[in-house]
Amino acid sequence: MTIIPELPEPLDVIAVGAHPDDVEIAVGGTLAKLVKQGYRVGLVDLTNGEPTPGSSGPDERAQEAREAAKVLGLQMRETLSLPNRWLFDGIDARIALARLFRRHRPKIVMGIADKTPMASPDHWQAMQITDAAIFYSRLTKWDEEFEHLPPHRIAKQIWYPLGFQTLQIPEGGSHLVVDISDTLDQKLEAIRCYQSQFPPEKQRVFTMVESHNRMFGYSAGFEAGELLVTSTTLGVKDLVKTLLD
Repeated sequence: MTIIPELPEPLDVIAVGAHPDDVEIAVGGTLAKLVKQGYRVGLVDLTNGEPTPGSSGPDERAQEAREAAKVLGLQMRETLSLPNRWLFDGIDARIALARLFRRHRPKIVMGIADKTPMASPDHWQAMQITDAAIFYSRLTKWDEEFEHLPPHRIAKQIWYPLGFQTLQIPEGGSHLVVDISDTLDQKLEAIRCYQSQFPPEKQRVFTMVESHNRMFGYSAGFEAGELLVTSTTLGVKDLVKTLLD
């Protein structure tokens, strides 16, 4: 007799990053906003992000990640045991993430949108792993690979840009800007939790992040915003309400 594992309460949204701080930098404001709106939100780091020049090791980085999750109000944060700097899209990585999707059963998954030139190649690998895991999450007749967790179909996939040193917007089905006017400060506070990664000499990172968020926000009529890319075309049922709300 197959024993199906006990499952936690489902999440509405899971955001996936390659390293602790990726998601906070890209869409920390959106996640904080979703939590304020009453949604259950989780975050997955594929690696622990270590080693890095300014950190004493995985324990310090993990503590920073816990503090950042607390600032954002997340209901779940998990770090997989995939290797930083050695992260490659492959069957083991895909299954590890798909197992997590099956366990937490999100409606929406957010992942990295594109390559990040001059930055970690792990980001591009994370995008491919996430894309594949969304598909693997719903596959039937493969129970032994997923610890007998039941298949789960994720309703929607969204990508977030992480490369801030280019003006090129990643391609996708549609683009949208989330209003983070009331959570921008919360987002910046979450990023500041990573003191090992952003010491005083790297304060330009905060200027760059805020500048991008102000630009995207103003383009949509907000004080601050985060750009998201949908995997499918967005449809509108009430044009007036959508444009004027």
